[in-house]
Amino acid sequence: MKRLRAAKHIRDAVAARDSASRSSRALSTAINRKVTPHSTPQPLQNLQLLRLPSPTTTSNTARHASSSAASTDLQKTPLYDLHLAHGAKMVPFGGFHMPVQYSSLSVSASHHFTRSHASLFDVSHMVQHRFFGPGATAFLERVTPASITELETHKNGLSTLLWPVTGGIVDDTIITRLGPEMFYVVTNAGCREKDLKYFEEQLAVFKKQGGEEVQWKVDNGAGLIALQGPLSEEILAGILAEPEEAKLREIYFGQSKFVKVKLLSMEISSPLLVSRGGYTGEDGFEISIPDEETVAVTEALLESATPEKLQLAGLGARDSLRLEAGMCLYGHDLDDSTTPVEAALSWVIGKNRRTGGGFHGDKVVLSQLKPKSKGGEGVERRRVGLIVQGAPAREGAEIVNEKGETIGNITSGCPSPTLGKNIAMGYIQDGFHKSGTEVDVVVRGKKRKAQVIKMPFVPSKYWKGEAPA
Repeated sequence: MKRLRAAKHIRDAVAARDSASRSSRALSTAINRKVTPHSTPQPLQNLQLLRLPSPTTTSNTARHASSSAASTDLQKTPLYDLHLAHGAKMVPFGGFHMPVQYSSLSVSASHHFTRSHASLFDVSHMVQHRFFGPGATAFLERVTPASITELETHKNGLSTLLWPVTGGIVDDTIITRLGPEMFYVVTNAGCREKDLKYFEEQLAVFKKQGGEEVQWKVDNGAGLIALQGPLSEEILAGILAEPEEAKLREIYFGQSKFVKVKLLSMEISSPLLVSRGGYTGEDGFEISIPDEETVAVTEALLESATPEKLQLAGLGARDSLRLEAGMCLYGHDLDDSTTPVEAALSWVIGKNRRTGGGFHGDKVVLSQLKPKSKGGEGVERRRVGLIVQGAPAREGAEIVNEKGETIGNITSGCPSPTLGKNIAMGYIQDGFHKSGTEVDVVVRGKKRKAQVIKMPFVPSKYWKGEAPA
């Protein structure tokens, strides 16, 4: 009966699609006008993950679509109808119709539910790439500072695509090794056009300079969902076709595996790439799914878990969760003029890369690793976290010293539902970056007391194995 009711809801949602599209535009306008920490989504300019899937392409072709297209040109993820059936408030986002929240929970309530139970996010608008061939490792080591040669099969890591010479960040990315010369790479939707052009140009240069063959494919409309929260493992384990073979407890943060799940139709899914990690700081999994199975897998998770354990969540909660976790949003906290060292992402630079270099911008990036206080070149600014008193500081707010001189700016900020405080992220002049430093942030023309604080704001709960007794 539940399945029949769900099917009816989806049919009704499809019939109401045009009406929902019209209302989503009005909602987007309202969201950007008024924000409250309890029940209204954060402004769209602060929402995370400007990511989307794109048409299949290879190293020789790249078809680009504008991420700022009119609402009538927006794409739909495989879960569009399911979102409507569950009361989603849809808004234009990253070139897609995306859910910002659902009728069942406010943004703040959805945030808390993720931290205490589990939430399911549709992130199918992310760009999922595959690089394979004898030159794949060498190519990725050229465009990123990651230790790709030391990356084991079915392990992944956060890295950054870098510009030649300057070492500026083209985009942030997750790289997973699937085989000796086969990689799964995920990039941001907001950078889609730039990234496709970047890969196309860099592959051409790599080949011209004698690099071995690299094949590049962008998955065509593949689904991607993020299961996040302390109940994530229990929920995913509940639909595994072969629980003993999967052994989720043995998949740690930064690892992945192909698994099959039981669908409501009693059929078994195709092998799904399940990666342990996510953008919220909670334990969880990101699951890559063939487009034709995305709805079935999502419904299996929701119905098996029940609403008491699992709820759908939208972009509003995802943004506040990622900020509490100290995660960057490209285009706000990261950009083309920022290096990994300035962005407090030095840890993405592999140990062997620090001595051997060989990646774009290595001379600039490596010279910044040694701070000025220790005789190195260092950096002029650093990304930091702040607790702001009185009122939340939004992107663009100035950070000033006791003399009122500008020493930095805010790149992301919101009231923290978990902490009950106003948190922010931004760049500050070197020397003011140490935890505990007191500064002021100018909010609506008024100075607000703020203190530099170590991130993440909320301790991460990634599964890395049992703690030693």
